[in-house]
Amino acid sequence: MLGGVNDIAAEKRAAADAALAELPARGVIGLGTGSTAAFFLEALALRVRSGASYVGVPTSKASRALAERLGIPLLDDVGPWSIDVTVDGADEVSDALDVIKGGGGAHTREKIVNAASRKNVIIVDATKRSRLLGERRAIPLEVLRFGLGSTLQRLATRGTPQVRTSADGTPVLTDAGNVLVDLVTGPLLDPRPLDAALRAVPGVVETGLFISRADVLIVSPPLAVFRRQ
Repeated sequence: MLGGVNDIAAEKRAAADAALAELPARGVIGLGTGSTAAFFLEALALRVRSGASYVGVPTSKASRALAERLGIPLLDDVGPWSIDVTVDGADEVSDALDVIKGGGGAHTREKIVNAASRKNVIIVDATKRSRLLGERRAIPLEVLRFGLGSTLQRLATRGTPQVRTSADGTPVLTDAGNVLVDLVTGPLLDPRPLDAALRAVPGVVETGLFISRADVLIVSPPLAVFRRQ
């Protein structure tokens, strides 16, 4: 049915397959996290099995486990790396090609890999597009458990912070063992000042705001490619 689960999966796969055109003939590829990025890993694995010489840098434990299962050669988690292209998903993308990430709680690792990459490609289905960041999604923050209450008080001056919890009510933790906090802000005309302010809060490890960090955006449907000018 229109807009059903199968349709959304097909849209994500179409965006993931289109990202293959952004890869060099061989090289180091950053492997994103999330459902759309998982389709890209499957497509990349097919190329590897066909003889392509790629090695990956996973952005999370989940993407490492999937890449290992698919047979993609991997570098270690320590680095340093020289990454040719990273392909990753997003939770929200603005008209300015700024991005909110962190739905899977891997945004700190994703940002480290993003910064080590010569080119960053974001792949999404059309539901992730917004005019401004914050219209649809809260901003995920990775926060130390020590002093969490004090950190939440400081964050409350910038929006509404909510500790992300699992079904049993326990806090959701990142791969590094830190707490995930979702900060509801509403639409952001300019996310840069907020990103800087959040980074300055003691206890905040990293934000899910990826500002000017996407070089290429691939959206489906309709399949379209946007490039940062």
